[in-house]
Amino acid sequence: MERQLKSIVAGDLEVGYFEAGPANGLCVMLMHGWPYDAHAYLDVMDRLEARGVRSVAPFLRGYGPTRFLSKDTPRSGQQAAMGADLMALMDALGIEKAYLAGFDWGGRGACIAAAIWPERVLGLVSCGQGYNIQDIASANLPAKAEEEVRFWYIYLFHTARGRATLADDPHGFCKFIWKTWSPNWAFDDATYDQSAASFDNPDFVDIVIHSYTHRFGGVPGDPSFDWIEDKLAQQPDITVPTVILQGADDTVDPPPETDDVRSKFKSSYDRRILPTIGHNPPQESPEAFTDAILSLMA
Repeated sequence: MERQLKSIVAGDLEVGYFEAGPANGLCVMLMHGWPYDAHAYLDVMDRLEARGVRSVAPFLRGYGPTRFLSKDTPRSGQQAAMGADLMALMDALGIEKAYLAGFDWGGRGACIAAAIWPERVLGLVSCGQGYNIQDIASANLPAKAEEEVRFWYIYLFHTARGRATLADDPHGFCKFIWKTWSPNWAFDDATYDQSAASFDNPDFVDIVIHSYTHRFGGVPGDPSFDWIEDKLAQQPDITVPTVILQGADDTVDPPPETDDVRSKFKSSYDRRILPTIGHNPPQESPEAFTDAILSLMA
């Protein structure tokens, strides 16, 4: 179903978002990743609405209609900003508690909110790494060659050439990412173009470059988020019920043979590996993503 775009002032942003379901129902915040947008959740929202569940899918800072209120606010893409923006949006919408679900950047924001504000979180669906909180202090430790090569785009973004490449053709660059990270997903041009319009946001390139350089300690963050980053540096446990979804054919973040992050989750925990699915589970397998959310409500 096509959704009407809404907007609300939340923290430093005017946030564009989609909403579905009853206003007084249990609420799920659906957080997208890079390089995707809130359209990734339209099918999931339809399924949740059919079950009487409210859902909100915002466009993250730097995407689509979401805009900064001030030209003076740092265009930060750091992990703390993702968690802070999520909580500011819940506050603005008057949502005291919610289930959180996300992948990639959005999964990181959801994990951060669950770790730092657990009293506001009823349950968590996190994709990919599962425990998606960056350990910036150890980010520059070497890894195996097969892992390093998967992150070629991050190293590119540390260069002036990389920034220019993204700025010159964000639509082409991100479409290549979609194809390579989800090799079995036969999306059409209309599906891609619907999301690619979000990459025309005037802050998109600044946010993306800052995100991928900050996580390696290459640039400072927004000082207003220092207190959050200090907490995240301790790699806090997540104490809310959690379902982890991992695409078996995710080429950038493939599921490991051993579940090394299990110890970071201190409540109920369920890890699910999705056959043939790549990096974008809500759009590639909306039924499995919806089932993960509903299982937390059972």
